[in-house]
Amino acid sequence: MFEKAAMLFLYCETPVHAGTGTSLSIVDLPIQRERITGLPIVQASSLKGVLRAEVERLKGKQIAEVLFGPETQRAHEHAGCVSPHDARILLFPIRSLVGVFAWATCPLVLERFKREMSAAGLPVNWDVPTLPANSQQAFVTQESEIVADGKVVLEEFAFDAQTSEKANDIANWLAGNAFPQSDEQSDEYAPFRKWLPKRFVILPDDAFRDFTQMATEVITRIRLNQETKTVAEGALWSEEHLPSETLLYAPIFVSKPLAPKKDVPDEFKENDEPSAAKVLEFLESLAEPDSGQPHLDRLQIGGDETVGRGIVKVRFFCANQVGGASAPNG
Repeated sequence: MFEKAAMLFLYCETPVHAGTGTSLSIVDLPIQRERITGLPIVQASSLKGVLRAEVERLKGKQIAEVLFGPETQRAHEHAGCVSPHDARILLFPIRSLVGVFAWATCPLVLERFKREMSAAGLPVNWDVPTLPANSQQAFVTQESEIVADGKVVLEEFAFDAQTSEKANDIANWLAGNAFPQSDEQSDEYAPFRKWLPKRFVILPDDAFRDFTQMATEVITRIRLNQETKTVAEGALWSEEHLPSETLLYAPIFVSKPLAPKKDVPDEFKENDEPSAAKVLEFLESLAEPDSGQPHLDRLQIGGDETVGRGIVKVRFFCANQVGGASAPNG
């Protein structure tokens, strides 16, 4: 039984292709999506694999096996004690007539996020505004910079802008608690945390779903014939990507280590007994930029690693941070 939990936020720095394989749709290689909502996800198995690889790189194979379980050939020995869930979308960037782009979300996404935070024992202190699914309105903050003549224009669609104190509360909470942190010497995300309230918009559920299906990044790729330097036969295909500046979240649940007690490192023990709290402390410290040690800073998720795709910045949110909502720097 899982005893502790945290929330893992993933900020896409480059386009992310967590794919489903070939498809009969107009895009040859689409991204993973929920069957019911159609919203983009990164499946838990993909996330667990990259977390395991990064922990093994930073801390060694023994610790990785205690946290995530042995390799396939020895999987019968014990299970892992860290369980990542699917990474779901929280903010989606959309081209804007003014302000370059907007970070968009919707009531459905926000209510699901609140539910997952509550299930993890991490309640938030803001409320989601009510907005009919087929409405032509959009909620923005008082300091919004994406409004022109009372309208929010995203791609070719216009929405009536309405300022909302609740939107302001949500934007400031996300800027302070979900956007990436960096060490004090080089806080490269300070401008982004400052920009979020100015570019934040809550769209109707239907409109948000449509944007996440029609406004993703689709890249066409080819493979050359090495002798003729022309496109090889059948080697033209298209790939769908989550765009840069997307924000995802994934609950992480933790139990006490299930490996034989003699194989459990002391840092995962409390009073000489395996402890879920100590595992959670380890994960939190692993992602702490001011720890002075090599830390879990970025992950590479999905395909196309050799062409720079799938780089995400990591942030852990744990119980000791609840109630610590802060305004963006600057």
